[in-house]
Amino acid sequence: MEPLGTGIIQQELSTTVSDTAVSVSAHTEETLSHGHTHTLYAEPITSWGDVVITNALLSSWIVVFGIIVLSLIIRISLKHIPGRLQAFFELIFEQALELADGVTGSRKKSRMFFPLIFALFLFILLNNWIGIIPGVGSIGMTVSEGGHETFISFLRGGSADLNTTLALATIAVVASHIFGILAVGAWRHINKFINIRALIEIPKRVRNDPTVLIVNPINVFVGLVEIVGELAKIASLSFRLFGNVFAGEVLLASMSAILAWGLPIPFLFLEVFVGLIQATIFAILVLSYLSMHTSMEEH
Repeated sequence: MEPLGTGIIQQELSTTVSDTAVSVSAHTEETLSHGHTHTLYAEPITSWGDVVITNALLSSWIVVFGIIVLSLIIRISLKHIPGRLQAFFELIFEQALELADGVTGSRKKSRMFFPLIFALFLFILLNNWIGIIPGVGSIGMTVSEGGHETFISFLRGGSADLNTTLALATIAVVASHIFGILAVGAWRHINKFINIRALIEIPKRVRNDPTVLIVNPINVFVGLVEIVGELAKIASLSFRLFGNVFAGEVLLASMSAILAWGLPIPFLFLEVFVGLIQATIFAILVLSYLSMHTSMEEH
């Protein structure tokens, strides 16, 4: 299976930032023409059977491996009297739980959602940062396409690939519905979107309350609108994260093309901050979805 965008998008959007940037001098123009490319799609670097391995996918694997190793180190290091490393992570977890309490309003809910939310936050944060580590983008290979050579980096931030952000958003929204079914029951949760209960109540209540002929169909329509809203959540989460991270990569590439020494440094610090903010926003939004779907209808 080819990754999203390697078909039509790869053919139509092959113009790179280097080719479209404004030439500020003859030297800058040469640098832009032969420098690193930044495409909307993740560049394939190899394949494993029918699976195309892109630079964004490879980065995501490295991040997952790093998180697993870090988790094992923390688990092995746990003691009744915490050391510096354990105390540091305990502080982070406690602050994260307090932040989650402000969204859920319940420490019980915060603890229930914390493993999923913090895993998403950590995965997104590291993927946001891996693409801006100095020197990472310089490791790659040169391939010939259409008679000219193109440099492809081996590593690219996973969040700069729409496939990754779309998968994360889908997992988050689906998980919110699974938690909702477990918390309030399948019947109540389904009726939030396909309001079968409102239709069933019409024959029973129409004699005593004729207004149900108007109110209940409206409730059914509102439920159907909520289905569209759930699909919009996926689009919003995925495109917001992808757009901000991809724009950061393009910004750094443009600044490096203008002046590689010194000029990109302020923007590097800016992208570190943006990466943290975007990971936090994604986690908070997913936490709010989980909290809403696990609340009773009257709440």
